[in-house]
Amino acid sequence: MITQHDIEIYLDDCGCPFEAVSDGVWRVESPDNKVTNIIMSLQVPILVLRVNLMKVPTKNREAFYRRLLQLNATEIAHGAFGVDNETVMLIDTLQVEHLDRNELQASIDSLGFAVAQYYPELKAYLEV
Repeated sequence: MITQHDIEIYLDDCGCPFEAVSDGVWRVESPDNKVTNIIMSLQVPILVLRVNLMKVPTKNREAFYRRLLQLNATEIAHGAFGVDNETVMLIDTLQVEHLDRNELQASIDSLGFAVAQYYPELKAYLEV
């Protein structure tokens, strides 16, 4: 079984700066994509990775939700966009039983890439 210490070693090996926020919770950076707010939470048997992006727009919500679903279906390699309490997030989950460094790095990289690639487009819905 993967431990908190193992996860921290994987993060070091990946070159991802991180800060322990509480027991089993880290704030992780994806330096290649300049994303500094990936929250990772160990909730055995899974590891949850989450990036809060923005509030849900008050206008054009139907078009906004449609775009999130399109991105989930065609563009996001790991994880998915979701909404919780009017906050748009990108979330991924990994099983920790056989988690390895490459799988963790792929998830972090994918989330970082998706934020860098699609946040400007999604943020534009707030400005309409």
